[in-house]
Amino acid sequence: MLKNSCIKRLWRRFFLPLAVLAFMSGNAQALSLISDEETEIFLQNIAAPIFKAAGLPYNRNKVFIVDDNTLNAFVSDGNYLFINTGTIVTADDAEELSGVIAHETGHITGGHIITQKIKAQEMQKVSLASMILAGGAAAASGDGNVAMAVALGSQTSMMTNYFRYRTEQERSADESAVTFLKKTQQSPNGLYRFMKKINKNNEMSGVEETPYFRTHPMNQERLKFLEKAVKESPYTPNKAYDEEFARVKAKIFAFLSEPQETFKKYPLQNTSIAAQYAQTIAFYKLLNMEQAIALIDKLIAKEPNNPFFYELKAQMHMETGNIAEAKAEYQQALKLLPSSASLQISLAQVTLETQPTKNELQKIITILNKANVMQPSPLAWMLLSRAYGMLENQAYATYAAAEYSSAIGEYKIALKQLKSAQAMAKDNPALLLKISDLENRIKPLSERKFR
Repeated sequence: MLKNSCIKRLWRRFFLPLAVLAFMSGNAQALSLISDEETEIFLQNIAAPIFKAAGLPYNRNKVFIVDDNTLNAFVSDGNYLFINTGTIVTADDAEELSGVIAHETGHITGGHIITQKIKAQEMQKVSLASMILAGGAAAASGDGNVAMAVALGSQTSMMTNYFRYRTEQERSADESAVTFLKKTQQSPNGLYRFMKKINKNNEMSGVEETPYFRTHPMNQERLKFLEKAVKESPYTPNKAYDEEFARVKAKIFAFLSEPQETFKKYPLQNTSIAAQYAQTIAFYKLLNMEQAIALIDKLIAKEPNNPFFYELKAQMHMETGNIAEAKAEYQQALKLLPSSASLQISLAQVTLETQPTKNELQKIITILNKANVMQPSPLAWMLLSRAYGMLENQAYATYAAAEYSSAIGEYKIALKQLKSAQAMAKDNPALLLKISDLENRIKPLSERKFR
């Protein structure tokens, strides 16, 4: 069965640098992230008004889609927002997802990340103190069982207090979410329905809890609060983004599932645009290009101004070696959505496969630099390094390679590349300044120790 290797162009998998992900407990962890322009624009449409209501600037470069089918969403240091694909696919409508985002925004405005860090440090101190106390009790009584009882008692009390503390934070985030939703003239019904769904899933699963439940402890008081907020809200369900959400949901499901699962969820009898979108991807993953192209052409005929249909068609052509056709489709997609950094990068990538002229290479470099200003990307830096190399500009090629290494967290490699670039750029003050700036940014990161 065909795996996700065929979709690597659309879903650019990468690991966020460890410096960004060393949050909460102070331990670094790598998350597999995906990037898709259509999904990110949808998330911006529903999240930006909530951030504005909370008095926060919205930065799409700080909103990440995590390639994980479990139900979870969380925030980290620096106001980064992470949403699992499982949460997107499981949400019934845009209103539910909007509620989840409003709740997470409440954690940001409540300063809960830093307070959780402090609480975790306090717990570590209490745990150490309990072990010292247990050791003293054992020495006094001569009975190891006494030490065990003291340690367990202290640990139980500590965890009870921490769970109560976390629940209080969740209630605070709920209250903030209701406020933000009210300011954006939305009902909290979506948040209430999603929380009820999570609670029901965990009641049915017994010991196995979803990650969202473990990190967002639920109790009946919270559900009653949200139920009351729904009854008091003057706003009816907002369906404005439901069609857009249906397409995003179908797209994610089809790309991350086996084709048989996609056809089961979106049978061929279903001729909605969302369903045909998913079916196109399923046929594509099966390498049934005749059916896939026929379906995407139907969608383009229905919506000739939809850039994402051209993007998908371009990807299919690219993956099957039809480079000229892929380039034409990416050009059309970018013509419809010229502000897209993702499409700029994709067009640059496919153009590099066509033996570009020097003039075309210069245009690619301009496009990629522009894309990196809007939405920094490891892939863009890698392509820049290749383009500069094809122009035989080794100094800039090596510098771009260092930026790529830095972007994926390989700081020591980046420093070596910068040293080489510096030796080649002796007569280029502008490039030397760039090299110095990057070196100053990553030196502290290369020396940082992560557990």
